[in-house]
Amino acid sequence: MSRVLEARNLTVGYQGIPVINGLNVHVEAGEIVALLGPNGAGKTTTLMALAGELPISGGEVVMSGVSSRAPLYQRARHGLAFVTDDRSLFMGLSVLDNLKVGGVSPDAFFAIFPELQSRSRIRAGQLSGGEQQMLAMGRALARRPMIMMADELSLGLAPLIVTRLLHTLRTAADTAGLGVLLVEQHVDAVMRIADRAYVMQRGRIELSGTTTELRTQLSTIENSYLEGGDYGRAD
Repeated sequence: MSRVLEARNLTVGYQGIPVINGLNVHVEAGEIVALLGPNGAGKTTTLMALAGELPISGGEVVMSGVSSRAPLYQRARHGLAFVTDDRSLFMGLSVLDNLKVGGVSPDAFFAIFPELQSRSRIRAGQLSGGEQQMLAMGRALARRPMIMMADELSLGLAPLIVTRLLHTLRTAADTAGLGVLLVEQHVDAVMRIADRAYVMQRGRIELSGTTTELRTQLSTIENSYLEGGDYGRAD
């Protein structure tokens, strides 16, 4: 496998106050890596820095062996996809028009989520939350990126939809060699489809390993969500 994304001694902060300190994570082609931890641990900040949405104050971000400080739109041209928890859809446009604006082939998209074909002329704002997330994720996958980062795909969604989304990512990793870095609060669900996981606390990695190794510590990981979370802070 080749390393498609890496953070080396990454330090990121807001107004001069560090939130992420000396972070080291990596994602190989064809693997799904979960980034776990309580609210306030720094997971979303990590994704935003890796995507080029936040400036870094130390360390480096490496994509496919090349160090980059480019903004998100440039990293996207080199194979990065970033699906945020707000889904970033054009709510007044139909499914087809959202695909058109995104430069995505409808055939490629509906091959991923055929259940949305009958909803193709419905405005995105009239779709269910699960359908909106399928549209956001499928639009990104249809561009055939090398690496996808996703922040809380499951937010507010029914378990059946969450399973569908996660297994779609697993299929893309297995068949297309997609590397995935996934922030997710549903620990048990994501541990079933991920290859490896990092557990963050207060801007640092506290645990890491294969999901097989970490599954024996699942109760410890889940307890960290209760013990370490500052639920009033942005992540």
